[in-house]
Amino acid sequence: MTDLDLRKLRYFVAVAEHMHFGRAAEQLYIAQPVLSRQIRALEDELGVQLFERDRRGTALTAAGEQLLLDARPLLEGAQALHRRAVRAAHGTDTFTVGFMPGLIVSAPVRAMAARHPELTVELVRTTWDDQTTVVRDGRVDISFVRPPIDSEGLRTRPLYTEPRVVLVSTDHPLAGKESVALADLADDHLLQDPDMFPEWRAAATDPRAQSRPVPVFHSVEEKLEHVAVGRGIAFLPLSVATFYTRPDITYIAVSDLSPGEVNLVWDSVRRSPLIDEFADLAAG
Repeated sequence: MTDLDLRKLRYFVAVAEHMHFGRAAEQLYIAQPVLSRQIRALEDELGVQLFERDRRGTALTAAGEQLLLDARPLLEGAQALHRRAVRAAHGTDTFTVGFMPGLIVSAPVRAMAARHPELTVELVRTTWDDQTTVVRDGRVDISFVRPPIDSEGLRTRPLYTEPRVVLVSTDHPLAGKESVALADLADDHLLQDPDMFPEWRAAATDPRAQSRPVPVFHSVEEKLEHVAVGRGIAFLPLSVATFYTRPDITYIAVSDLSPGEVNLVWDSVRRSPLIDEFADLAAG
């Protein structure tokens, strides 16, 4: 049985994400020849070829694709282990809760702090991009999330649902309506992945509406700026829409859009009475 070197595994993931040895080496702050030798050493240890390199560029082999799938959660788990060990060594008695924008989590947090005066309950604001990553890498013990998520390796507890609304600019033809149907929005440019909203995809009969490129956003604020200047529409949970109220955007109820969910997630391999207790408080 081969003992995997996590450092080599990190190097492999960097190359796989960049598909370029030079850029990966820059990210890792090592020389490219050193990186190449480390990848070859990893291939020798595993007995498989991970990359195919030719004049056209770098590509993952089937073995490389499988290793990439398995490597990310393994590295995140190792990072979580390190964080918890350091925390324990320093005698830090903390419990950390992640939460998405628009969610109010003060009630279970206050209840948890009241039950355990010796415990420091900390909060970490998350985004669509890292709402489960912070659980896997140990930055938080438990997190409030909005599906869809990759739930592999996580325990999930549904909490509640809430309406989802459409956000439009104030000069949009539908602005001012109390409610609309998805068919009314079929020709609009959706600034989100259509796969997240299958009801809208079904209503958008014009193929051009479904095939328009989706911008990459790193925050809700960026998405709202695009809505405000009339570049498209966005569907958001009602709590998020009200949290980000602004004069150049309005939100409208959508009669046939399914509600959004709010769940709790935590690492499925962890056994912690505090996690179970907090989950019960949040669900209660």
